[in-house]
Amino acid sequence: MSLLSYNRLKDLLDQNVIEGSKVEHINSASIDLVLGNVIYLEKPVYGGVPAIIDMLDKNANHLYRVEMSEEGHVVPPGGTVLAQTVEVFHLPNWISGDYKLKSTQARNFFNHLNAGWADAGWNGSVLTLEFVNHNQYHSVRIKPGIKCGQMIFFEHEEVPVEASYATRGQYNGDKETTPGKGLK
Repeated sequence: MSLLSYNRLKDLLDQNVIEGSKVEHINSASIDLVLGNVIYLEKPVYGGVPAIIDMLDKNANHLYRVEMSEEGHVVPPGGTVLAQTVEVFHLPNWISGDYKLKSTQARNFFNHLNAGWADAGWNGSVLTLEFVNHNQYHSVRIKPGIKCGQMIFFEHEEVPVEASYATRGQYNGDKETTPGKGLK
């Protein structure tokens, strides 16, 4: 397995493997990603009794959809948000990717929750981002169009079609942030 650097990343853009990205977003070994305008927020629970999310429920209804304006959205301390990239990914069966924070996000205690792996064959989808504001006293404003992280890519032995995310993945073709579809 090898990490892809600038020239190979430029090839991925030229081949439309990463649709909607720009050459100026290519770093030495990553591509900066841009925040889209659709987010999902947690529905408030009234009455002081926490609701339960069933991890097997394919129709969990604890989030609601918001289209951000140019002013963006303010994430309060401890707040969470599902967001999405502008970029749409069409990974072949020999390339996988991993989402990483930009250092400015980390230095502002605005974190991502570890579900940033993109398996070979993942295609036709935006990347869903699970953000949380770890600040105790400060809110964080996010806006459509800001750099929201970076993706690194690995080239590896080709995955058989029957094992590819293109065949087995439940989030293929998601053109918008998608709340959890339940564990299989």
